[in-house]
Amino acid sequence: MTDRKKVAILGSTGSIGRQALDVIRQFPDRWEVVALAAGRNHELLAAQIDEFRPSWASWEGAASGALADAMEQARSRRSDTVEMVLACDIPLVGTAGAAGLAPTLTALRAGKPVAIANKEVLVMAGHIVRRAMETGGGALHPVDSEHSAIWQCLWGEESHGIRRILLTASGGAFRDFDRSALAGVTAEQALNHPTWNMGRKITVDSATLMNKGMETIEAMWLFDVPMEKVEVVLHRESVVHSLVEFSDGSVKAQLGVPDMRLPIQLALAYPERMPAPPMPTLDLGAIGTLHFGTPDTDRFPCLKLAMESGRRAGTFPAAMAAADEVAVERFLAGEAGFLDIPGIIEAVLEKHERVADPDLETVLEADRIAREAARRVAVGVSA
Repeated sequence: MTDRKKVAILGSTGSIGRQALDVIRQFPDRWEVVALAAGRNHELLAAQIDEFRPSWASWEGAASGALADAMEQARSRRSDTVEMVLACDIPLVGTAGAAGLAPTLTALRAGKPVAIANKEVLVMAGHIVRRAMETGGGALHPVDSEHSAIWQCLWGEESHGIRRILLTASGGAFRDFDRSALAGVTAEQALNHPTWNMGRKITVDSATLMNKGMETIEAMWLFDVPMEKVEVVLHRESVVHSLVEFSDGSVKAQLGVPDMRLPIQLALAYPERMPAPPMPTLDLGAIGTLHFGTPDTDRFPCLKLAMESGRRAGTFPAAMAAADEVAVERFLAGEAGFLDIPGIIEAVLEKHERVADPDLETVLEADRIAREAARRVAVGVSA
């Protein structure tokens, strides 16, 4: 029997982390959970520790009684995420925001593969991540369904043969709304995604198409292509997860049911394919018809803002991502309307002073300044 791979799940109580543990439950002879990192959901983390008995665990705040008991019973030790990634064979980075940067860079510099499910790591600091890969010999295994699809399409292909990368987008909850309808959108409506079950922030980003814009920046760094070769196509069924067009005009696509467990499983198992699917299989006959279209950046300007930030590079993507996070927070708190989100981001970027080749400290400072600026932007709440 193959030795089990030691896995650290960073963000274990979030959507990606929970689904990763589902995959590991299905194949307990292939993976061993040695570390779990979470935020403030102590109750769920305690249950995960009780089930998986990791050597290390991490969380925010003081341990609750249940969490302290679980740690004692499992003989686990509290640790930080940097120590965790050094103790495993492959970390899955599912934490949100800048918290994913240090463990990702540490693992790559140590020559480890990283199952990456954190957008901000590549959006904020893609150039730094690529240098860490080149220096340490590590690798990124994408977990996003779109990037997993592109990754699979490129297996066995020469990267210089790429003509276009086509990222598919469901269009979000408001793909059929006109601008007047978008002005009245509520947070409750925005959190009702038509296809995927995701966290609150990423669900709103999907509704504004900011999520897809960030994915274009991720694709640029993951696959080492210029932004000019990355495009977005609307595909409401979320069955074709993305496509690659090659120099001779041939187009490859990866299809599957919209379920994150498959890309998670693939990222953990690579270069193998597991002997059984972790979700229902695709029935194209039952689906019948697939639809495609072109995104409307006038109705959804966040897509254009993100892609332009990717083209301008330097500290622009970090400032853009930080401004978006604050704008979404303000929208969910009722302090801003849905159409104010791109307005806040644009206002921040108009005043941003770009640094062309920033180090990590400069990236984090750009993030901080953009957050402060986004909180000060005046808006007229329209929802």
